[in-house]
Amino acid sequence: MKMSGNTVLVTGGSSGIGFEFASQLLNLGNTVIITGRDQARLDATKKKLPMVHTFQSDAGDPQAIAALYDTVVQQFPKLNVLINNAGVMRRINLHTAGNDLEDLNSEIETNLSGPIWMVQQFLSHLKAQDSAAILNVSSGLAFVPLPISPIYCAAKAGIHSYTLSLRAQLKKTKVKVFELAPPLTKTPLVDTFDPADMAGSKAMLVTDMVSFAIKGMESDRYEIRPGQSNALKMMNRIAPNFIFSQLSKTVDHMLSKTQ
Repeated sequence: MKMSGNTVLVTGGSSGIGFEFASQLLNLGNTVIITGRDQARLDATKKKLPMVHTFQSDAGDPQAIAALYDTVVQQFPKLNVLINNAGVMRRINLHTAGNDLEDLNSEIETNLSGPIWMVQQFLSHLKAQDSAAILNVSSGLAFVPLPISPIYCAAKAGIHSYTLSLRAQLKKTKVKVFELAPPLTKTPLVDTFDPADMAGSKAMLVTDMVSFAIKGMESDRYEIRPGQSNALKMMNRIAPNFIFSQLSKTVDHMLSKTQ
């Protein structure tokens, strides 16, 4: 995969992993488009990265995705790389009687349905390019769940499975299908969690993680597992009960605060 001279669309590009992708891909000589729900954060990103193109759009809303497609393809007909990065991770206690049913599903819409909708909307355009790629951002927790974030982990396991099927179906096209499964990464999203929830895990620097991902794409490594993500997948094969029990320890801390 050539990692320069592309036109790249990154969902959720105003912070964290998405912002770092935008920054590094711009430095490599790509045209970069980012989306996000918050216009103020997009404006702040534009000030930091003047060459980036921004569009306000909700990656978990099919109508917004359709409108985004019409606008982006018209303005950037050479768009050939889609990075489905937008995501949300929440700490959810399933004992809570007041959990709103629709709200519980919001992580599925953003983390799983959103990428599926984005791919479906942009696929015909990507297939028409001389070379193209899709990168779906899953998580190391797609292989072993962190039980305090049950909906997030289920969605990421789903996007892992979907990406495998997508790659198989596109094997005779010019569209390369990549999956990035980040480990715990130092981003604003992780900073919202209680440090006790992340005890025993060292967060990878987002700059290092994205650099690793870009190098993985460049070498056609279709399942990219930086740092601890690689260990999680391996441990889930060798000792699944042990690794799951380790990640389950944070449940005790969560329940102690609510019982």
